[in-house]
Amino acid sequence: MAHIPGSYLPASATNTGQMSASRMSVEVVLHPGNDAGLNSLLDALYTPGSADYGHWLAAGQFESEFAPSRATVRAMTTYLQAKGLTVQPTSTPFLLRAVGSSAQIDAAFATTIDNYRNAHGVKFYSNATPASVPASLASSVLGVVGLTNTIRLQPTYQLTAARTPAHASSEPSCEIPYPTTLAQLEAIPTNGPYNGYGGGPGCSGLTPSQTNGIYNAPNAGPRAKGAGANVAVFELSAYKHSDISSWARTFYGSHYRPRLVDINVDGGPLAPNTSQCPVGDTCYYGYGGDIEVEADIEQDLTIAPDANSVLVYNAPNDTTGQTELDEYATIANQDIADSISSSWAVCEPDAGLGYAEAENLIFEQMAAQGQSMFASSGDTGAFECIRDGTFSYYAPLEVLDPASQPWVTSTGGTSFEAFDPGDNPHPSYPYGTEAVWNTLDVCSGNDSSTASSTGIIDCGLYGAGGGGHSIFWPMPDYQRGPGVINPYTVYGPGNCALAATGQPCREEPDISANADPLTGYAEYCTGSTYVSPNPTGTDYESACLGLTKTPGAPGWFHIGGTSLSAPLWAALFSDRDAFHGSRSGNANYLLYALFDNRSTYATDFHDITGFQQVSNNNGYYPVTPGYDEATGIGTPNFTGLITGLAG
Repeated sequence: MAHIPGSYLPASATNTGQMSASRMSVEVVLHPGNDAGLNSLLDALYTPGSADYGHWLAAGQFESEFAPSRATVRAMTTYLQAKGLTVQPTSTPFLLRAVGSSAQIDAAFATTIDNYRNAHGVKFYSNATPASVPASLASSVLGVVGLTNTIRLQPTYQLTAARTPAHASSEPSCEIPYPTTLAQLEAIPTNGPYNGYGGGPGCSGLTPSQTNGIYNAPNAGPRAKGAGANVAVFELSAYKHSDISSWARTFYGSHYRPRLVDINVDGGPLAPNTSQCPVGDTCYYGYGGDIEVEADIEQDLTIAPDANSVLVYNAPNDTTGQTELDEYATIANQDIADSISSSWAVCEPDAGLGYAEAENLIFEQMAAQGQSMFASSGDTGAFECIRDGTFSYYAPLEVLDPASQPWVTSTGGTSFEAFDPGDNPHPSYPYGTEAVWNTLDVCSGNDSSTASSTGIIDCGLYGAGGGGHSIFWPMPDYQRGPGVINPYTVYGPGNCALAATGQPCREEPDISANADPLTGYAEYCTGSTYVSPNPTGTDYESACLGLTKTPGAPGWFHIGGTSLSAPLWAALFSDRDAFHGSRSGNANYLLYALFDNRSTYATDFHDITGFQQVSNNNGYYPVTPGYDEATGIGTPNFTGLITGLAG
């Protein structure tokens, strides 16, 4: 037997005994049939001057050229069946689902799945030793997904608490100044989300015209607003179409009809028959993440209102990552989305390398087809496991998957801080004001950053833009430019498992946009009283239903978090694709090329430098001119990125 690399991560938790299940499922991740050919193709597709540059694969072509060989699938199937497991196909040839008892799965992979409880009482199961397969099969296996139930993806939005208006005479009565002292920040009560900013109803946040004005959207007709392109969102919760219609009528008039297309995977988030959940897995149904879904859709409609369609891919949220892989595979296999965003994530240690490599295969397929994939970097600064981490709660420097993936564009968070557009429908960019999102720098790696602040705990309470280095992936070739190699750069394989000795680790975010809930966007979400087929509890209940009502504008509230920067960038690239009439492909190749050119950097981005700003780090990584692991390359100039002109 041979160990599967990366199939085991020691758990800093108490072992409470062997896990026993009469039936459960796992997914074996298989290598592509031609690894070298795939790497060569991707290199050619993204190398200017190559004969294949920008000649994206058609739908179905990736599978026909790179699927594991029939002999490989047959050999793995025969082995698993000999161990008493039932083998089932999945939505992608790179995954084989095996179903059986936990004892049979233990025997098949020469490990033991044990139960654990961490210091905070969180219970989970995980394999206690590396998974193994016969040496004759080892070279065809990348990993095994389902041996742990720590892959529960979480939304990455951030709400801020309510504040009492204290406005100047020149501001609308519901506008509230940005806090300038720690005392003002700590005085915000915890019964939010009303706080008073922007031109949305009841000062509920930035309107579409304000967001487009600030980031300098071009006046170039429907093609520059997405006409001719499809933008998609990856979701794990139900939502209300009527909320989206109400939001759209408010900003675009009664004639406007959001072009939404629902595409459900594994029965979707409201599946009447929960048997579509992978065997032995736990699936979450209902409206528990409706606030995330509706924020993502509304942000797409903000930036790309004329897109051919907003494709809402949706599956039940599970705990082993199998429904998520099914959903990503469906997005890639259908190949109708030009750009995709995901605001759902899990910290890298909880994802595990096997799951990350399974995702990577799908993201490589997207890249080969010219699809652009964006994901949120997270909302707790440089410490992205402090809210949801199972293996380590107050963990050291960690980042989120999938944003850390090399074929994904990681979107970080900034803040407009003292800049207040009021109800001005067409504000201009506030030069010198936009800063990293880390209000007053209270998110800190110290346990007590000030006498009355709790440092790293405040990263979870108030939020900050995510960023740092991957523990899995080496730095991709595209990641280059001023500041990319910096004093905080770390190297593999000790810091990132898949890197060669001395090779830098993948850094993120790649780019950023406003994500501070105190300077956030206007969302409309009323919530649902739907009762899910699961046991009742907060995991299943509508997130919007119980929110504090904004005075005079019920259903409206501020929304922030890097979950808003991800769909903003995805919709921006849909606009670019529509304007130019072709797909951009993986955005990082273009973004870093523009960044590495002094002229285009000046016209296409806003460099967040931290110069003379209170907020100048994300809890650990400092903001610097050029690239930094707090804001990446910077924030967008829509005109430059969509049209190629400075505007």
